Amino acid sequence: MPSFRLSHTVRAAHWLPVCVLLMAGLLLAEPVLAQADGEARLKDLVNIDGAAPMQLTGYGLVVGLDRSGDRARGSRGAPYTVQGIANMLRRFGITVDPDLLSSRNVAAVMVTAMLDPFGGTGGALDVTVSSMGDAQSLNGGVLLQTPLLNPMTQQVYAMAQGPISTGAILAEAGGASARSGQTNTGRVPGGALITQSLDTQLNDATLALNMRRPDFTNARRVADAINEVYPGSARAAHAGRIDVEVPGDVEGGPAEVMAELEALAVTIDTPARLVVNERTGTIVAGGNIRINEVMVTYGSIVVTTREDPVIVQPNPFGEGETAEATVGEAGFEEERTQSVVLDPNTNVNELAAALNELGLTARDIIAIFQAIDRAGALQGTLEIL
Repeated sequence: MPSFRLSHTVRAAHWLPVCVLLMAGLLLAEPVLAQADGEARLKDLVNIDGAAPMQLTGYGLVVGLDRSGDRARGSRGAPYTVQGIANMLRRFGITVDPDLLSSRNVAAVMVTAMLDPFGGTGGALDVTVSSMGDAQSLNGGVLLQTPLLNPMTQQVYAMAQGPISTGAILAEAGGASARSGQTNTGRVPGGALITQSLDTQLNDATLALNMRRPDFTNARRVADAINEVYPGSARAAHAGRIDVEVPGDVEGGPAEVMAELEALAVTIDTPARLVVNERTGTIVAGGNIRINEVMVTYGSIVVTTREDPVIVQPNPFGEGETAEATVGEAGFEEERTQSVVLDPNTNVNELAAALNELGLTARDIIAIFQAIDRAGALQGTLEIL
């Protein structure tokens, strides 16, 4: 009887060893001051204190689904959908026993929106609609009128209604199904009308501007840029706030001041930050990242195991039974170690080019970055998502 050979290869410690050796005496290299890397408008850097947007939430029903809505019966059904339909019909003067309702064309959803602090009555908001029950798809559905309220005060600020756009595709045939994109979440562009504004008022004497990304250097630069337009009016209170005194001779008050300041171009300093995502192998590095002189040694060990099934037959005219056994074989092979030496104050582009010469994968490069950071040679902050 022929034998069958089963083999598989296990790569153990794929990047073992990754040795990052700091060269003695080279850590005292002259530091390099990070250069500012661009300009941004002041309106993209700050928010006005006391003028924050409000998150709105509502519970509603989506109708018009092609039997892809919530199930009303069974252990996995959504009884609140049936109760919601009964409550809606009652508002129209139709009383129906919820136990008699059973429709797969309706789905219970949560509706969310963001209300701008300066949004006026009658303005439109984009809303996001998300299924709550076991609906298969919201494609083709229409959101019935849904009040959007502040969950803290239960006060209604907008009413949402309209057809849902999911941007997804769901196909079914003969028990098989295929899906492209998320079909249980959709949007209604401009689907909510503001019924009550936040009535945000600006301080006539002082404006407090909050930095979206607190930074002492950038806060001072924002204050300096404002002082060029309104001398002596701005002061950086700390890394996250700039206080601006509204000049009394400006017609229009704080609104006119902000309109004048929003377009200001501010030279910003980007922090030295390296962000890696181990799940996707993504690496994003700022241009201010610097690395002290190090030597990176990369190698790997390939471990191979193989099992060969064999059939053992008894001796002729002897007693015994045919049996199955296995013959094992194992070995390992160490690949050639590769090394690269990085000069002092190497930037990200030079490091990427050096690591690419080694033929490493994104995950290998992430492991090397982590080792460089642990060795203290990374001049910046390493963030792992």
